[in-house]
Amino acid sequence: MDITEIITNLVFQLAVIIFAARIFGKLASRVGIPSVLGELISGIIIGPFALGGLSLPGFPHGLFGVTESLAGAVSPELYAFSQIASIILLFSSGLETDLSLFIKYSVSGGIIGLGGVVVSFFFGAGCAMLILPVLEIECSGLFDIKCLFLGIMSTATSVGITARILSDKKKMDSPEGVTILAAAVFDDVLGIVLLAVVMGIVSALGSGAALSGGKIGLIALKAFGIWLVATVVFILLSKKIARFVRLFGGATDFSIAALGVAFLLAGFFEKESIAMIIGAYTTGLALSGTDIAPVIQEKIHSLYKFFVPIFFAVTGMSVDITKLFSRNVLICGGIYTLLAVFSKLLGCGLPALGLGFNIKGGFRIGSGMIPRGEVALIIAGIGLTAKDASGLPIVNQDLFGVVILMTLVTTLVAPPILNVSLSIKGRGTKKEVASSESQIFEWDFKNQELTHLVMDILHRDLRAEGFYVQMMNITDGICTARRGDTAISLREEDTKLIIETDEKDMGFVKGELYEIMLRLNKSMQSLSALKNTASLQYGFASPENRVTNSITRYLNPACISVNLKGNTKEEIFEELLTLLCQSGNVKNREMVKLSLMEREKSMSTGLEKGIAIPHAKTDGVKETCVAIGIKADGVDFNSMDGKPAQIFVMLVSPINGANPLMRAMAAFSGALMHEEIRTALLQAKTPEGVIDVLKDSKKL
Repeated sequence: MDITEIITNLVFQLAVIIFAARIFGKLASRVGIPSVLGELISGIIIGPFALGGLSLPGFPHGLFGVTESLAGAVSPELYAFSQIASIILLFSSGLETDLSLFIKYSVSGGIIGLGGVVVSFFFGAGCAMLILPVLEIECSGLFDIKCLFLGIMSTATSVGITARILSDKKKMDSPEGVTILAAAVFDDVLGIVLLAVVMGIVSALGSGAALSGGKIGLIALKAFGIWLVATVVFILLSKKIARFVRLFGGATDFSIAALGVAFLLAGFFEKESIAMIIGAYTTGLALSGTDIAPVIQEKIHSLYKFFVPIFFAVTGMSVDITKLFSRNVLICGGIYTLLAVFSKLLGCGLPALGLGFNIKGGFRIGSGMIPRGEVALIIAGIGLTAKDASGLPIVNQDLFGVVILMTLVTTLVAPPILNVSLSIKGRGTKKEVASSESQIFEWDFKNQELTHLVMDILHRDLRAEGFYVQMMNITDGICTARRGDTAISLREEDTKLIIETDEKDMGFVKGELYEIMLRLNKSMQSLSALKNTASLQYGFASPENRVTNSITRYLNPACISVNLKGNTKEEIFEELLTLLCQSGNVKNREMVKLSLMEREKSMSTGLEKGIAIPHAKTDGVKETCVAIGIKADGVDFNSMDGKPAQIFVMLVSPINGANPLMRAMAAFSGALMHEEIRTALLQAKTPEGVIDVLKDSKKL
């Protein structure tokens, strides 16, 4: 197969993966489970062991036919894409880790996180000793590399779903909620350290060296030392690294440069026989304490959204579905899953009993640490391609199926278990805490952009007040802010900002939000003064504007009237709205009317030369729609030149999505500024005649 054919196949494969991952990811979100599971399942379905292995024209062995390569069942090209994605994923995870919180905050969180990692590691490794013989895999004891891998995969925790449940149950700032989120930070870091140690052992085995207990200890010490030195050095140099990447230009440029640093350290770690993802995570962790961290997160979000679903789909494609549902894999997967759940309940819940929590509190904390997710899948993928001393994959298809089952089941069962634990009446602490009741403050800004703006400012202000602000996930709208015994949960839902905290702290939060609104109001007053200047007012009302296909793309004879009946602005509005509804794109007439009237209140859409273009963005329509009306006698529309308006173009588009409202407005105004077009429109006798005139305007 030549290079052109290889690349062509890759292009087709990526196209199918992109659509499959997004379709299944959205379906998963709709039924209330993490999108990552949908993406994983999409890979299983389209993979080489299922639909991807079916013969197709031009693909005799299937689009994703099984390949025998170092990358396992997928092609080296796809595997390379998934590895790039894993670096982006772990770099983002590192950026989301609150370094200050990890170093300074919550001793109880550290102890509970450590307990969860240690207990789940030994439970996972011990379980491997039991199930490996059942799967007819050789096992030399607890420190067999396969046992160590299953131990590490059992430690990983994904608390994004836990954070959502805590927020919905108004428990984000409860003692249990704060402790879970703090423990998750330690859990992530400790899991990365364990992976570094085990990868050092894998490297030594790959070289054919005989390993005694003492040698394993030295290898572990070396791997841990490399990670620790790199982490400390990067943290100490984090501000200099931030200054360095800023040299490359604006926010987008320095964010890409920061990702380049992550790739550099990832490559160095791989050369030292430590997984690349550890280097990526370390870079993110070091930069998380700098002022550019939130900017980098925002700018690489598109890369994350493109690459990371590909990673999970490719991981799913590596699953041999025939072995996934074999009797032995199901039995061993069930045992491994039960122990994975129990180990978190025990490892995190038991230490909580010695830290001021009662049995209820310990159960809640353990429940919140149950979900496994992204990191477990990444480690499983590493094991699938890494080789042991005999040259065989450390994690074969049977073991891979066991891990996939564990990840799926723990993620699915965690929400109901946590919901049950939170529904048990009574406090979770042995003694009454200072406050245990949360309040929720919800504010609808009626505008998504304004909600984003206020959220960003609130983040900055809370950091300035000494709070540790942490996003729970790059794709999640939830973040937490903590300082001492004060915990605040912040999240966005469409145009709403929802804040949850203890009732004793709500006054502070409302005061902070009030100050933000005052500052924004002052800024808006400055903008209001500018909007009335002749140089800015309706800049699109110019005959020089480009007349594009937008002028005819949305035209429909049913939405055009050459003889409007109304004699007032309000009556014209109602007639145009009725015409607009003929497009079939209006979902809610009243919502559309409200948006148009709100826009009209801020400034009249009457231009000059008898033209008015009322417009708005609203969720009341499915897609951009246009209504055109002509009133030869004219109607007072509070136009710029004080003259009656005769030609009306009503433009409405959805708030989200690719709906070029302003370009359409510019195209219409560009055409209507020409006198011959206005004259022809006023003389038109039918809606079809109006469309013909506007089509001819593109020739101007």
